[in-house]
Amino acid sequence: MDHAPTWLVNSFIYLSAAVVVVPLSRALGLGAIIGYLVAGMAIGPWGLALVPNVQDVLHFAEFGVVLMLFLVGLELEPKRLWSLRRPIFGGGSAQVLACALAIFGVALACGVGWRIALVAALGLSLSSTAIALQVLAERNLMGTRSGQAGFSILLFQDVAAIPILALLPVLGVATADVDSTHPALEAAKTVAVIAGIVLGGRLLVRPLLRWIARSRTPEIFTATALLLVVGIAFLMHQVGLSMALGAFLAGVLLAESEYRRELETDIEPFKGLLLGLFFIAVGMSIDFGVLIKSPGTMALIVLGFLTLKLVVIYALATAMRMPIQERPVFTLLLAQGGEFAFVVFQAGTSARVLPADMASLLTGAVALSMLLSPLLLVLVDRYLLPRFNRGTAAQPATISEPQEAPVIIAGFGRYGQIVGRALFAQGLQCTVLEHDADLIEAIRPLGFRVFYGDATRLDVLRVAGAAHARVLVVAVDDKEQNLRVVDLAREHFPHLQIVARARDVPHWNALRERGVHRVERELFESSLRSARSVLEVLGLPPHEARHELMRFRRHNLALFERMHPHFKDRATALALARQGRQELEQQLAREREERNDQRSRWGD
Repeated sequence: MDHAPTWLVNSFIYLSAAVVVVPLSRALGLGAIIGYLVAGMAIGPWGLALVPNVQDVLHFAEFGVVLMLFLVGLELEPKRLWSLRRPIFGGGSAQVLACALAIFGVALACGVGWRIALVAALGLSLSSTAIALQVLAERNLMGTRSGQAGFSILLFQDVAAIPILALLPVLGVATADVDSTHPALEAAKTVAVIAGIVLGGRLLVRPLLRWIARSRTPEIFTATALLLVVGIAFLMHQVGLSMALGAFLAGVLLAESEYRRELETDIEPFKGLLLGLFFIAVGMSIDFGVLIKSPGTMALIVLGFLTLKLVVIYALATAMRMPIQERPVFTLLLAQGGEFAFVVFQAGTSARVLPADMASLLTGAVALSMLLSPLLLVLVDRYLLPRFNRGTAAQPATISEPQEAPVIIAGFGRYGQIVGRALFAQGLQCTVLEHDADLIEAIRPLGFRVFYGDATRLDVLRVAGAAHARVLVVAVDDKEQNLRVVDLAREHFPHLQIVARARDVPHWNALRERGVHRVERELFESSLRSARSVLEVLGLPPHEARHELMRFRRHNLALFERMHPHFKDRATALALARQGRQELEQQLAREREERNDQRSRWGD
């Protein structure tokens, strides 16, 4: 009988290790990432030696990080990315430079040559994008200050890896093997590839996706999504840039596309599997031979750079005025080494900056730090974070069993609570979703059945009973999350009647564009009542004040309906607004003249 193909045997080994170890790790409260790392160590060269070729697996598995960055980019529209430019280049540059300087200084003090110290410091200053973003997603922390700051710093690190790699040949010894391409030509190639991605994302990809969608062949749409990411990764790799950064850029360009949700749904399963394979490959790559040969040196490197980064990053979190309860997780997620350090140290060896034995030590230290980081997070969860919550009630109830209620309220802040209280007063059953644990504990004594859950997740909406409910009240405060809930509901639960809260006029237009007709601007009605009170204080009879404000309300709502088809055309929208204001002023002026004439006649 013929032997089974190598890829089939390896696939069986990877899946078996993951299926056995990861559920066991989660059952022990250690998380999925540690399970993948331990599975990799078990089947790697220093475990059962079931898979000998680790580097090929690692290179393939890095595509999981590429897919993850593409999905992250899909959640960020260009305007929102532009709004993050300060934390990206401010906090990101501060983290990389401060950590690199601290490690560089300590290495010099220990007698390490300045070239080796510089390459080691630059590589060790980078963090693991895969682990950090996975933990942020698992803990629903992307919307917090620490999550946004961590994401911005990780994105800057992907950008910073480009000049770091460009610096290595300058530091190294020139050889015939080193690429001697002119720097200007390399820069031109880089600009051309990035420009091609931007223009292609704007001009070519959307028509292509539209054409593929019209074929009504789901598997081809999935293949197109994967081809898009693979093609961009290939282009970025050809010019020596970060594949993950290119995929992220492509995701941002498609964030406003009507196919965003379909792309997410198609790519998500591949991302999860390949990320798991990536962590398995990292576990396999840990060189226990170096650890056994120089355990003291390895321990000093790991503990040394982790301690330095912990101190620097915690100080940075303090300077950024991050909430104190968010600092430990933020610090730990950025303190570990990153997957791009493997590339830096390998390139350093090729450029003859790093000796091979030193590169092995540093690579092993990074891999061990990636293993230690999730373990340290478990300790922080069990022993440190409870101190911040001392004196509070038990953990909020998560929604785990299917609910059946005619109304779902997403978000139970100041707006959602008023809606909920009014409905409860009528005896209506509601399922309430809220992701702020402190708020849940505060309102629990009032008798509300509020569940801890993120309404932007499809699985949470399903368990909340969206398939059977009649009305979804979207009272989420954050505009981006608010619109995400609406998009999910419109796509997967089209029968739901949506009543949404709009924070301002652009938000109102975005909701109306999505086909939501029951939209309330949160301050509109209360502002009208305040204006009515002002008119009464100034002497207008209450019934006339009410009549005038109701007329203004009707006119304002009608004007917004007229302006909505043109809200993307600023000039036309402004012209309609000015015209509407003049019409209202003229109408009110005529009515005042008529009332004055009537009063004069009655007076005569």
